[in-house]
Amino acid sequence: MKLFIYEHCPFCVRARMIFGLKDIAYEQAVIMEGDAETPIRMVGRKVVPILAKDDGSFMPESMDIVHYVDALKAPLIADQPVDPAIEAWGKAASGAIFKLAVPRFTRGDFQELATPQARQAYLEREQKAFGDLDALTAETPALVAQVQQKLAELEPLLAGKTEVSTTDFILFPLLRSLSIVKDISFGPNASAYITRLSAQSKVDLLSGQAM
Repeated sequence: MKLFIYEHCPFCVRARMIFGLKDIAYEQAVIMEGDAETPIRMVGRKVVPILAKDDGSFMPESMDIVHYVDALKAPLIADQPVDPAIEAWGKAASGAIFKLAVPRFTRGDFQELATPQARQAYLEREQKAFGDLDALTAETPALVAQVQQKLAELEPLLAGKTEVSTTDFILFPLLRSLSIVKDISFGPNASAYITRLSAQSKVDLLSGQAM
């Protein structure tokens, strides 16, 4: 199987996680930003991630890929509902998280941005979604304060959490995205959580290029 991704993409992280967690071999391919032809040829629209199955068919949608790969090898790990408290936390925190992460993604070291043309295509795409990214970067102190408060609220929700479940495919990609923000300080439970999930899923954190 072959998984087509963007390295920065939190939805792609979900699909990458299930392969690592289930220890299932796969090939990973990065689609360049600005390349609409490749995903359209496979699934009829510009989207990632896309799984190329062994039978030659293609599957988009991150959680569909998670459930498909999960079913290939027992035991199932994504077969229960998402923890409602953490789901609510993610919905409340994701706006500020991505306002911090996206401007940094556009400056990050990712394969899909390896050419000036690809980086410009991504920059233009995110400017359409988020507006002036320089102005957004200037809001960093206020956004960091918001996110630190949300992280404080997350700490008790992660106390004693050790088993991997469907919830982790929602939470870990959010926190991994946040790891590119150097001014963020994770609490002890969140720090232990992202370190453990990164190792178990074989998905790198972005702290090495935090800015």
